[in-house]
Amino acid sequence: MSTFHPALRQDNVAVVTGAASGIGLAAARQFAHLGMSVVLVDLDGEKLGAAESQIAAEVPDGAANIAAIPTDVSKLDELEALERAVIQRFGRVHVLMNNAGIQPGSALFGPQANWDKVIGVNLMGVINGTRVFGAGMLAHGEPGLIINTGSKQGITTPPGDPAYNVAKAGVKAFTEALQHELRNADKGAISAHLLIPGFVFTGLTAGERTEKPDGAWTPEQTVDFMLESIGRGDFYILCPDNEVDRSTDEKRILWAANDIVQNRPPLSRWHKDYAEHFRTFLNS
Repeated sequence: MSTFHPALRQDNVAVVTGAASGIGLAAARQFAHLGMSVVLVDLDGEKLGAAESQIAAEVPDGAANIAAIPTDVSKLDELEALERAVIQRFGRVHVLMNNAGIQPGSALFGPQANWDKVIGVNLMGVINGTRVFGAGMLAHGEPGLIINTGSKQGITTPPGDPAYNVAKAGVKAFTEALQHELRNADKGAISAHLLIPGFVFTGLTAGERTEKPDGAWTPEQTVDFMLESIGRGDFYILCPDNEVDRSTDEKRILWAANDIVQNRPPLSRWHKDYAEHFRTFLNS
């Protein structure tokens, strides 16, 4: 039987960004089914309204306890307005899940707009979301959670989408600093956690596919794993999937770290002189 964090209890309040679809929607639904009041945050549009209606119909008093508030998390003033609206309606926040993310693709010398959008949403949305809501969460002193969605790409930084990698690497560094700060706070009631999804079938990863690939997890599987991990007290929530197990992830992460320790070329996993060495290491 799963052990849930004390913040995940009936009548507490959760705020989830990127909640109109994918992992965010699955998390919002799970929080609602635990009896929490839930604020769904995403860009304004039909998907956000549909998500609100769907979840509200599934839980008791859904109209009173489920709210959708359109917000562009890349804009600090909109996050500040969001926090005021949430406090006015629900009084306080116990769970903040900074999950909103985009992946338009990027190149080192490609369009500036792609870099600005990815850094604005995927990194500054997490930093500013935490800073806007975190002070109030600390002030009320009740158990709470801040969950930030990172990525394996922010740890092993594979070639192909540098803006996304930079943003997610920043989320990792920020969330590590956040948890250090929180665990040394006077009351220590709030904890931070870094969600590191595997291959999850969402709008961000689906492309033109309409059916889930066998190798992918569903958003619901990812959220179940997240809650079980938080219940164990895990900070790093390193999710496997149906293609990659934890052992493989660990070896990929260790190889990336050893580029520094062994003074290899960066991204040596994809370097022609080291590719065979990596395959041998992976299979050892």
